[in-house]
Amino acid sequence: MKLTVVDHVDQLYTKTAGLFVEFAAEAIANNGKFVVALSGGSSPKSIFELLSTKAYSDKIEWDKVWFFWVDERWVSLDDEKSNANMTFESLLDHVPVHQNQIFPMFKENITPEDYAAEYESKIREVLGEKGQFDCILLGMGDDGHTASLFPGENILEQTTKWVDAYYLSPQEMYRITLTAPIINMAKNVLVVTFGSQKRHALNEILNGEFNPNLYPLQLIKPQESELQILTTSETLL
Repeated sequence: MKLTVVDHVDQLYTKTAGLFVEFAAEAIANNGKFVVALSGGSSPKSIFELLSTKAYSDKIEWDKVWFFWVDERWVSLDDEKSNANMTFESLLDHVPVHQNQIFPMFKENITPEDYAAEYESKIREVLGEKGQFDCILLGMGDDGHTASLFPGENILEQTTKWVDAYYLSPQEMYRITLTAPIINMAKNVLVVTFGSQKRHALNEILNGEFNPNLYPLQLIKPQESELQILTTSETLL
């Protein structure tokens, strides 16, 4: 595990955006494309807005970038709660990416469970049977969850599916998500998290006993690289 600690949130955003540019250049040079899975939330939004600025966007060959999502609330794409909607507004509407290389985690007139299977098939079409994303961008909730891997849920025990969907009772809604097995296959996994409200969970993940049922981010252990956690000094105990 690699821990990067900065003093200010703005530094967190610039560091992550810089890594995105770096990973994109490396993947495109080696394989002709950069395949990424993105998260929602306020932190990614600020990162995406930064990437859409000329200083960063000019350094990326957007026509060679393929976009998937880490997880999604099962809401329409125009819903304000949609991670995809936020990403379009903050990034994808402002850069010259091919629309057929964007795969939102929602589709009309299909069940979440059936679309999870369809989404996994799309990933296999792009990445093959190895299923290795070049970069997966994660956040962490106050309770230690990441993606839609929430404490105490059966999804934490999934070992075969790459994508799964389930009804999250506390939120009274369906969620669709990448599972720990495919996240752990990625070439680069970044976790961006900050804030005093996340201090306890982050400390448990960094220093506590292994208890992923309570702190699901502990399930994320990339096979071919170090997990990179980026945070601020005030977040750490």
